[in-house]
Amino acid sequence: MKWITREHVKVDRVACPWLIKKFVDPDAEFIFVPGQEVMATAEREGAIPYDVSGVELGHHGPMCSFNAIVEKYQIEDPAVKLLAQIVNGADADLSTYNRPEAPGLEAIAEGFRHLGFKDDQDILAHEFIVYDALYAYCQKELEG
Repeated sequence: MKWITREHVKVDRVACPWLIKKFVDPDAEFIFVPGQEVMATAEREGAIPYDVSGVELGHHGPMCSFNAIVEKYQIEDPAVKLLAQIVNGADADLSTYNRPEAPGLEAIAEGFRHLGFKDDQDILAHEFIVYDALYAYCQKELEG
């Protein structure tokens, strides 16, 4: 399946593809376009839009797109739910869950934008390891 969002990824637009690939659609293909082109391109390409205004898999109140995907696809993994709190704090609303890891994730995501990668696909390829590590961290945190 094709998935589409705005170009120039940062937190949610990297976390969501990671989540989709790991828990929803391992064969997912991601498309990044200017914000004003997302819906038209989604229709033309038959792609699922995410992290854009007014879509099901977007921000709703204080919740970010990562949370919307967890909810829609009924991902019950406790480590993913903890990771969703961290992502939400880094991307949308730190006060909702008040996770201390969130500002660090936001800083890392901002740093990736400044490393000179050729495009958003290249950022995903390099930054997915951060989410693998955070997921492992969440699993360990839940073990007590």
